Amino acid sequence: MTPFRVVLLPGSVLPAGPAYGRLLEVLAPDVDAVAKDLELYATDAPPPDWSLDTEADGVLREADARGWDTFHLLGYSGGGAAALALTATHPERLRSLALLEPAWAGNWDWSPEHTRLWQRYGELQGLPPDDFMRSFTRLQVKPDAVLPSPPPGPPPSWMAKRPAGISAFLQGFNRYDLARESLAAFAKPVLFVLGGMSIPDEQGDNAARLSRVFPDFRLEVFPDRHHFDPPHRAEPERVAALLREHWARGDGGP
Repeated sequence: MTPFRVVLLPGSVLPAGPAYGRLLEVLAPDVDAVAKDLELYATDAPPPDWSLDTEADGVLREADARGWDTFHLLGYSGGGAAALALTATHPERLRSLALLEPAWAGNWDWSPEHTRLWQRYGELQGLPPDDFMRSFTRLQVKPDAVLPSPPPGPPPSWMAKRPAGISAFLQGFNRYDLARESLAAFAKPVLFVLGGMSIPDEQGDNAARLSRVFPDFRLEVFPDRHHFDPPHRAEPERVAALLREHWARGDGGP
């Protein structure tokens, strides 16, 4: 069996290696995969002209360097938003799309609750970094969700880039025009993985809206997980089984 060719994009907080390490261990040797870090963090500060297209172009460069004409794409959080941008602009390169709670999924048909949530995100701008991160994470989960404690010891060096990177994502979402019509023409399988403890105002609304756009859409809910205790890290075996089935369909299987 030929391994599935897969590019995995992380979110705006955790680098690709720790984000996908356990999942890739479970998937091996079924995948020829690259867990690709975001272009946003390639320099000390976000590039002034950065957009979701910057991330999409980076994925295509990675695939071209590997000689992949087509591949499967998976994105979590901010990486999920970038994956949607690539799907809209270069659908011919993808065999399937997997979205693990994308941080943003276009600006159309938002519920009133979704709109209010994004207004609250905007109010976080200008907070000190620690307060920003604390408030940003708490807004995305239900009140009774337990957020993971930071690891002991000093924070890793990459963490210092995260508040500015998250702000760049939020500003980029406001400017980006995600082509709904192009997504609606994407006929390959789309898998959306949702944590039941994530706030439904955002992720539930994203899933519902995308289910009305993509012709071949599947939603899988993990009731006890949320955006910062995501299924691909907490339950990699179950996620790996879903992905194997999803990728097989993308490669022409039943």
